[in-house]
Formats: sequence, structure tokens, C-alpha cells
Amino acid sequence: MLTGTETPMPTPSMTVDPNSVTPGPAGFAVIVIVVIAVALLIWDMNRRVRRVRYRAEVREELDAEEAAARESDEQNPPA
Repeated sequence: MLTGTETPMPTPSMTVDPNSVTPGPAGFAVIVIVVIAVALLIWDMNRRVRRVRYRAEVREELDAEEAAARESDEQNPPA
């Protein structure tokens, strides 16, 4: 019987030089470019959201002024 006798598993050895598979300066440059692009996109998105919010506030103020003007015209008709 085969009790207690296991076949040993060989440990894998490195076949590739670890220095030749690193990203190097080119990989670093690509990551920097991606980070800059993401930062610019976030900045632009915040600017656009702020602009939309500001326009909505102005629109609400104009609608409120218009409604107040209509109310005053209805209460005080021209004679």
C-alpha cells in the first residue's frame, strides 16, 4: 500500500530575470499621464456640475420673481 509516501512537489524556480519585467521609466510615465488625465477630468466635471447648479439657482430666482410679479398684478389690476 501507498501510505505515508507522498511524491515531493518541486518548487518552481524563476526563469525570467525580475529586472527585465519591471515597468521601468516608460511605465512610470504612463501612470503619471493617467493620473494627470484623471485629475483634469475630475476638475472639469466639478466645474460643469457647479455651473449647472448655479444656473438652476438663477432659474429658480427668476421663476420666483416672475410668480411674485404675476401675483402683484392679479391683486392690483390696472385701473
